[in-house]
Amino acid sequence: MTDATPVPQGLPMERQCPFSPPRGLVELRDQRPVSRMTYPDGHEGWLVTGHAQAREVLANPRFSSRGDLARAPIPTGPMAEGTRRFIPRGALTRMDPPEHTRYRRLLTGEFTVRRMRLLEPMIQGIVDHQLDLMAGGDQPADLVADFALPVPSLVICALLGVPTTDRPLFERETRTLFSLDTPVEDRNDALRSLGAYLGRLVADKRANPRDDLLSGLVAGGQLDDEELATMGMVLLVAGHETTANMLAHGVFALLRHPDQLALLRSDPALLPDAVEELLRYLSVIHVGPLRTALDDIQLDGQLIRAGDSVTVSVPAANWDPTRFPEPDRLDITRRSTSHLAFGHGIHQCLGQQLARVEMRIGFGSLLGRFPGLRLAVEPDAVPLRSDMGIYGVHQLPVAW
Repeated sequence: MTDATPVPQGLPMERQCPFSPPRGLVELRDQRPVSRMTYPDGHEGWLVTGHAQAREVLANPRFSSRGDLARAPIPTGPMAEGTRRFIPRGALTRMDPPEHTRYRRLLTGEFTVRRMRLLEPMIQGIVDHQLDLMAGGDQPADLVADFALPVPSLVICALLGVPTTDRPLFERETRTLFSLDTPVEDRNDALRSLGAYLGRLVADKRANPRDDLLSGLVAGGQLDDEELATMGMVLLVAGHETTANMLAHGVFALLRHPDQLALLRSDPALLPDAVEELLRYLSVIHVGPLRTALDDIQLDGQLIRAGDSVTVSVPAANWDPTRFPEPDRLDITRRSTSHLAFGHGIHQCLGQQLARVEMRIGFGSLLGRFPGLRLAVEPDAVPLRSDMGIYGVHQLPVAW
């Protein structure tokens, strides 16, 4: 093994293929899966690209998730210098135990496999409605605007008790937050706007409780208004943005791999495995997770000092050939359940079972409804979300 690849200056982001990790990450992982990395602010931290090493970091409580300690691995985006960096109470994704434990415990029961199964008829109804609208509309259609984005947005609205008429507001502010090109002040304005919106929604739930998750949290009496608004914002933003991009990018990947698409059409029982493989293969979380060492820690022969920043690359780890043979091959019969698309450890995605149900119903219903589904543009013309914190496609023109 050589050490020819230089220490990266920030997280490598340039992709040579719409589905594969950046080549710089792959080369680094194959040579030294735990590597020094110079962060944009000059801090000498670490980049973890190996699957086993990534799992070790994410499972080790001595690597902190606290947002006030984190350093950004890229110069722009949600962690950019000047963006509001205080961590409001209720922001459970950027906290360590015991604060994280308290907040997560209040939500765990809402996202069990059993609860998600009870939601399947509602999700199926939303999917069918969007497909009806597509079928009755013009061709080509934009799969992002007409299907992939509205489905999880409408689902999370129903789950949290958010009026569907407010979709334009939270989808717009979410795009602003995740854009790597958004000026810092615009990003701060979007945070304030979302915070104010959730504050109004919490007040409405206090005055007019309904049968929804947010009303239940209000009625539980364990959270104050700031905590409720922050947790609501986390759930609302995370609950639609990642799944929307998996749906659109997943369809793009299947259309570009006609053998796998044909196999899935011929055997719908493969849908659960296909969902897991697409989660592994695409890895739309392409910046982070971010951690900070609380102690001196040995990792894969490297000494990580207390205070050092660590960036875990999910795309590189999910394409690690030591865990997934021929990782560059999309194989919907593969058992990919150890992928890191939902993270690992105590911060593993709370809504992963909901996302799985949405993708299984979404992919299955779309392909069943439109057996002739095809790209309406050349593949190179599909605009990629390389400028966003969540990867995928901006639009996906399709016909059938």
